[in-house]
Amino acid sequence: MSQRWSGLSSRADMVPEIAAAVGFVSSLLRTRGCVSEHQLQVFSGALQEALTEHYKHHWFPEKPFKGSGYRCIRINHKMDPIISKAASQIGLNLQQLYQLLPSELTLWVDPYEVSYRIGEDGSICVLYEAAAATPVSSYGMLTCKNQMMLGRTSPSKNYMMTVSS
Repeated sequence: MSQRWSGLSSRADMVPEIAAAVGFVSSLLRTRGCVSEHQLQVFSGALQEALTEHYKHHWFPEKPFKGSGYRCIRINHKMDPIISKAASQIGLNLQQLYQLLPSELTLWVDPYEVSYRIGEDGSICVLYEAAAATPVSSYGMLTCKNQMMLGRTSPSKNYMMTVSS
């Protein structure tokens, strides 16, 4: 199911990026074993719907870094409201979410790339990566992810993680 909005380029569907983000968060919940498969399906559907709605006017495939901060999902001892909303659909409250998810998680959902970092000093790992139809220049751009990396004393290592659902 691909959704397209008027005024956006032909790569306006954000289905693969959202699927990667939803699959990753769902896998974090699955690993704790406290959530049933049915609950995970409901959560995944609610999170996919919420992210699609949240991003629909902030998705710019021709300028993937534009809106990156808006699309960033963040848990930093404070739960991201989109995750909290989706979790409430399966009866999980904030206290339960804090027990099931990392206390420090950053998830970047951008056109052509989804990546995450667990912990403030963790490595950035790529969940999904696709080639842009036309080359995208990030020269001189200070993205949300690049801002987070400023001040590091050592370079991070990039890892590729695949998530299946």
